[in-house]
Amino acid sequence: MSQSLADMAVEVLTTADGRAKTALGRAHAATWFAARAAGRPLPIGRAEPPLRPARPARPELLSPKDVPRRRPGSPEGRIALLHAVAHIELNAVDLHWDIIARFTDHPMPLGFYDDWVKAADDEAKHFNLICDCLAVMGSHYGALPAHAGMWRAAEDTVGDLHGRLAVVPMVLEARGLDVTPAMIEVFRKHGETQALAALEVIYAEEVAHVAYGSKWFNWLCGRDGSDPREVFHTLVRRYFHGALKPPFNEAKRADAGLPPDFYWPLVEDAG
Repeated sequence: MSQSLADMAVEVLTTADGRAKTALGRAHAATWFAARAAGRPLPIGRAEPPLRPARPARPELLSPKDVPRRRPGSPEGRIALLHAVAHIELNAVDLHWDIIARFTDHPMPLGFYDDWVKAADDEAKHFNLICDCLAVMGSHYGALPAHAGMWRAAEDTVGDLHGRLAVVPMVLEARGLDVTPAMIEVFRKHGETQALAALEVIYAEEVAHVAYGSKWFNWLCGRDGSDPREVFHTLVRRYFHGALKPPFNEAKRADAGLPPDFYWPLVEDAG
């Protein structure tokens, strides 16, 4: 009998090493899409994902306020910036496999799983691209401390699929659309072409991940007969710990199906 998609997801979540985790995830994604192309989709199945994914011994995880700030004008600062991006991408790999495994009690179309397997595969590619950049710069993932709060959104929304979609792709990944252009310019200014190319790939592909969140959030609200904007505001106020801060990349957010009346009112809430 074929391994279920949920079992595949748990295998990824329980693999600690970043390179091994992403290799396994990419292999499982290829298996999923090959079966889909052949017209024999794998069973979704049921599984028990861990509350927290397996992680390597390094990097040391610190409170956000304790993570050292480094200016990107120096090579060390740019290494630190890329290290932070690698940490975000590895967390994103786990977030996307977690949404696959954790909410199998919600009947969803196969297209839902197609989207999140594709997103997880993209994030694995992004992690490896950034790790390759770090290696060229004489560093590696785990060489610096990292943000310990990255998984909090997953823990807070462990029983709420609407909330997970609202906070992870529609807030956290949408924030990536806002800040990545400035990072791209840092590496363009310093002529670091490999990092520049990697960030441009990430920027182009992250739009789709926000769009997957928006699409399935709106789909769920449509099935419930609820107003997506009102539900989004309620869930972000409940689960998101922080302020939504402009400036926003309104063009890319619009490309991802995220209209201004979703996020601007939450800036006012934040004061």
